[in-house]
Amino acid sequence: MALSMRGQRLPMADVEGQLELLRPKGRFVPFERKLAEGGLSPLTATGIEIFQMNLGRLCNQTCAHCHVDAGPDRREIMSRPTMQMCLEALEDSDISIVDVTGGAPEMNPDFCWLVDQLVASDHQVMGRCNLTILVAKGFEHLPLFMAQREVEIVASLPHFAASNADRQRGEGVFERSLEAMRKLNSLGYGQASTELVLNLVYNPVGPFLPTSQSELEAEYKTQLNRRYGIQFNSLFAITNMPINRYLDYLVRSGNYDTYMNKLINAYNPAAAEGAMCRNTLSVDWEGFLYDCDFNQMLGLRVDHGASFHIADFAADELGGRQIVTGLHCYGCTAGAGSSCAGAVAE
Repeated sequence: MALSMRGQRLPMADVEGQLELLRPKGRFVPFERKLAEGGLSPLTATGIEIFQMNLGRLCNQTCAHCHVDAGPDRREIMSRPTMQMCLEALEDSDISIVDVTGGAPEMNPDFCWLVDQLVASDHQVMGRCNLTILVAKGFEHLPLFMAQREVEIVASLPHFAASNADRQRGEGVFERSLEAMRKLNSLGYGQASTELVLNLVYNPVGPFLPTSQSELEAEYKTQLNRRYGIQFNSLFAITNMPINRYLDYLVRSGNYDTYMNKLINAYNPAAAEGAMCRNTLSVDWEGFLYDCDFNQMLGLRVDHGASFHIADFAADELGGRQIVTGLHCYGCTAGAGSSCAGAVAE
């Protein structure tokens, strides 16, 4: 597997190098064995409450921990016809929450059109945001646009100290993130007097698991308010997944085996039982379906007989599907667990 310098896109021809690393090979306990020990094998979906749309891998940042391997050079973008198929699938289901992600989903030229369609059909829209896009040239209208449509913003902020945040996301990112959060606060986001929700996402800046989400949230709220006057609603603590850039970092730094064993030793059956793949379905820029955004990045489509493209969407079938699992799934089931909404078993 070719390796990269920090901040550059991984020059992998495909995902085979990652999948090869993520095979147990006798060194690691297979994830499926852990599931079986707790009576959870095979892992199955319990329905579809959240429909996660990845609008592409184009992004204005190149973060060191990015599991999507997103950046300014990526050209994968969901088209409006694929978005339309997603909207038609939603009409034929009881799914109420649509989680819009990327890359920077806002850089998709049809982002605003999609949000308007979702709002018009009474779906709750969650927007995954890197914050800096909200103050980037050509995107300054987005904070007001999202406030007017009551989009719930889920924003990445790996630390409340500039040095730690910039180490993971790039020089100067923290200051631009503060500018974006101040703008959102001025519109009512994160304020107790409004229903405009601003949630932040914490990722560890090193090869370790997140500490208590509730304790992190309390510290973030104290520090951001005291230092910068910033307010937000909740903090999601998300474990760094051993795929794409973070996997590359682990290999280059010699931390791969140590980190994987740390995840395996911290496996929590309660976290596995509440894993996000059980109530979430993910769709990529081409319309292919996955059990989660992480499987999407590894090319592991919905399988075990279920339809795997949005054109063949069948809510009942997909709502009870068997989930595709692998060694990387320890990232979601270690400790308090990790989902797109943070800890699941704290």
